[in-house]
Amino acid sequence: MIAGPSAARGYRRRVLGSRWLRGLLFALPGLLLAGFGAVHPAYLDAATASWWAELHIVLLPFFPLPAVAQWLLLAPAPPWLRWPGRVAAFGFAAFYGGLDAVAGIAAGTVVHAQHGATPVVGAVFGVGDLLGYVGSACFLIANALIVAAVISRAKWRAVPGAVLLLVASVSFLDSHIFWPRGVFTMIGVAIGMSWLALAGEPKSATRPERP
Repeated sequence: MIAGPSAARGYRRRVLGSRWLRGLLFALPGLLLAGFGAVHPAYLDAATASWWAELHIVLLPFFPLPAVAQWLLLAPAPPWLRWPGRVAAFGFAAFYGGLDAVAGIAAGTVVHAQHGATPVVGAVFGVGDLLGYVGSACFLIANALIVAAVISRAKWRAVPGAVLLLVASVSFLDSHIFWPRGVFTMIGVAIGMSWLALAGEPKSATRPERP
């Protein structure tokens, strides 16, 4: 039985609605972190220490969200890409969460308690920088494997999102979420992940079956 024009239009609306919702969900982690980056203090001193520590407490549940998006983007990938990618995504969540706790909460608390930066803060940042570097490197690796997996399925349709995600992931190595580059980096992550999520959908998910 062949569906009529009104049924076909209704199906297309449902498909487009679900696609836009899927794209938005994969963009959300990057957009949230970009928003937090826009209000992140540019530097840590006695005047910003309290907000620095409080902001990083709020950020604790948000920094793992890009890893959740990576884990889901890797679901259709072949096992030889999926599992190394998921290990890297886990590494990002673990080590970057460590950066948030050490260079964010701990450093802000120390500066606030001591009414200014001291050599102790330098030592704290040294540990935090190492954790952040490992975490952001894991983020880059996971995204590179996502790009490889999606391009193998979607070919040229995935290229714009792939380029944007990889450029943003390299920028993230030292920009983090700080304004201005870090904020634009996270927006790039958001758009890149959303693009790849949509480009990597199986064609059967967006095309009605013939009766």
